[in-house]
Amino acid sequence: MLLKDLISVLDVVKTKGNLEIEINTIAYDSRKVKPGSLFVCIKGYKVDGHDYLPIALKNGAEAVIIDEDIQVEEGITVIHVSNSRLALARVSDNFFGHPSGKFVLLGITGTKGKTTISYMIKSILEDFGQKVGLIGTIANSIGDEVLYTERTTPESYELQSLFAEMVEKKVDSVVMEVSSHALELNRVYSCDYDIGIFTNLSRDHLDFHKNFENYLNAKVKLFRMCGKGLVNIDNEYGSEVVKRAECEIVTYGIDKKAEINAIDIVNHPGSVQFKVLTPWGNEYMEVNIPGKFSVYNSLAAIGTCCLLGIPMLNIRRGLERVSVPGRAEIVDTGLDFTIMIDYAHSPDSLENILSTVRNYAPARLVCMFGCGGDRDKTKRPIMAEISGKLADFTIITSDNPRTEEPEDIINDIEQGIKVMNSEYITIVDRYEAIKYAITHAKPKDIIVLAGKGHETYQTFKNKTIHFDEREVVREIIDKEGIMKKEESSV
Repeated sequence: MLLKDLISVLDVVKTKGNLEIEINTIAYDSRKVKPGSLFVCIKGYKVDGHDYLPIALKNGAEAVIIDEDIQVEEGITVIHVSNSRLALARVSDNFFGHPSGKFVLLGITGTKGKTTISYMIKSILEDFGQKVGLIGTIANSIGDEVLYTERTTPESYELQSLFAEMVEKKVDSVVMEVSSHALELNRVYSCDYDIGIFTNLSRDHLDFHKNFENYLNAKVKLFRMCGKGLVNIDNEYGSEVVKRAECEIVTYGIDKKAEINAIDIVNHPGSVQFKVLTPWGNEYMEVNIPGKFSVYNSLAAIGTCCLLGIPMLNIRRGLERVSVPGRAEIVDTGLDFTIMIDYAHSPDSLENILSTVRNYAPARLVCMFGCGGDRDKTKRPIMAEISGKLADFTIITSDNPRTEEPEDIINDIEQGIKVMNSEYITIVDRYEAIKYAITHAKPKDIIVLAGKGHETYQTFKNKTIHFDEREVVREIIDKEGIMKKEESSV
């Protein structure tokens, strides 16, 4: 594509050099620059792409986009813009031929529920016979093909490239999680969203956003980019999203009157049943993920699919068969106690899963959790208080310590549980913590392993190790010679 055509979508401050050159790829990482590349200098958390311009030029960059006044060697075409992150999103979308306008694009944002809702919608659309693309925390996929993913929402160039691949493979719809980071950093700028979904907003990611107002503002951006919005009006920030949105809004909820409501909610140990009331009809639903939060997630999926004209029969069948890795996931062990894996890694999500399990726990509720390093430290004691209040026994351990010392994180967490009249133990090594939970379990206990969920790794200061809690549980059971129910009765 000619450079002049590629940058025609930009608000250019000034240019220098030849705009008639052919560009065959775009890069924002100097290591990925090849001859014929357009290099876009963007600022990251720790590095600034402008500092890597010499390497990009050495690797063959034909032209560069900058948003700082810096000197660039003669013979190189320079495009100066006011915001290079916006520019990267716009030229990437242009380079791949505006792919998000060629299928139905659904975006989900909020603190909790994004992943589960995306899987619910995917299951419903597939029951209706569609080929669905999925972009999110657990995986990216095109139909049954699973792709590698590094972050919840890819950088804009990778995102548009993935969209283009989905167009080539003839998807009908794409369901994607839209993180607050992606919205704030303009990764999803130029995406053509048909429907945006707001799930909820609670304390998280303040290490990045600095304050709650910034966090809310980032989420609201989605509702200035989509044709229609679906908003959880029960959440205390739902009305604020409705007020600030620039699209048609449909509301859903349980406690407040909304256009999409759930009534007659009945929780079971491994599922929840309810009746949904919508402008498109009413229907009884059942989902194999228990809890009130699961009803909210279902309402978001139901509302989205109703807006797309999907019949209630397909919605009901899609919800009945949905399965989400690491969300209230029961590990099949055959033992006389239950082990549940859940991604809960924020105060609200931990309270949700523990409150749900507490309602039907026949014996003790044991909670094992940790907190990630290099993230919001203020939530650590809060999560400990929640576990101390709802669980009969708490095991405080490591999550992903990253560059922090695991012991320091645990000390921060411990400050919260010390004020609770609840039994607990601290075990730094997560493997040993799981081993302790299993070897000290009593009949009919429910053990919740919180924080890792679908993740299959653990990240430390100088290494990342393979750590799949499903595998760990089964390995410990085998190594410790713990007998299953049918074996122990022989």
